[in-house]
Amino acid sequence: MEGAAERRKRCLDSGLVSRRKRKARDRSESLGTNKLVRKSHHDGPPVLVPARTPELLAPPTGTSDPLSENWEVDSGFSETSPPASGRSSPCLCSTMMVALDCEMVGTGPGGRCSELARCSILDYHGNVLYDKYVRPSQRVTNYRTPWSGIRSHHLCKATPFGQARDQVLAILEGKVVVGHSVFNDFAALDVVHPGHMIRDTSCNWLLTQLAGFPRSHHPSLKILASRLLKRQIQAGRRGHCSVEDARAALDLYKLVEGEWEEQLQSTLAEQEAPPSFAASSHYMQDEYWPCNVINDNQ
Repeated sequence: MEGAAERRKRCLDSGLVSRRKRKARDRSESLGTNKLVRKSHHDGPPVLVPARTPELLAPPTGTSDPLSENWEVDSGFSETSPPASGRSSPCLCSTMMVALDCEMVGTGPGGRCSELARCSILDYHGNVLYDKYVRPSQRVTNYRTPWSGIRSHHLCKATPFGQARDQVLAILEGKVVVGHSVFNDFAALDVVHPGHMIRDTSCNWLLTQLAGFPRSHHPSLKILASRLLKRQIQAGRRGHCSVEDARAALDLYKLVEGEWEEQLQSTLAEQEAPPSFAASSHYMQDEYWPCNVINDNQ
């Protein structure tokens, strides 16, 4: 009887030990992150320590990191962009930048109303993306040839304004636009472009000081090109060329591109939220107009 009782007790003890070992093994396999590591003889018994598995270091196969995916998609200034402090400069990608210049003619009594007659758009490398003569909506009463370079024969088979405007809008969408006094070009196109996507060389103090003028001065494109690019533009009696002027503005921008973008990013980072440019009244605020234009109108 005693021998049977001892054997039964040993079986129960061995079964309990087996169940305990099986539970520990199942628990270790279910976690998948722990492994038994034996320390040196003077550090005590073996312990379970976390094991860094590849699954914890990288996303599963076939998926991408959501943070990096959002960052790549939102490299520009879109409506769903993160706060200004988390934005990257849209100019890091040259395909997102264009240079714009337009030539206007006069319509109405005395030719006092300005209407679009030619529009030129270049890419970041100076290649022509768009260059067309545009037929104004009203009858031309002053071609302004010494400045615009437009003559009557240029508008005989010109693109109608509405069609040209749609074409230009398609090119400018989502692009950073470089130009000189570019608010005049947007007004002629009847276009409202987001302010943080505009680089106007007429009112950038970096270029003004580099050309040797006081910070509050607004030199003309012709003067800036002469002093900083050693280039003569808008010369002679043939008038201005919008392709030439757009290329000059683009090259002026490139002179101070790094510092300009760094300054812009610092300004945006200090703002809790970017200003709204959805309304056309944005362009009627004095802070976005050069002082000499305001004084002339007054």
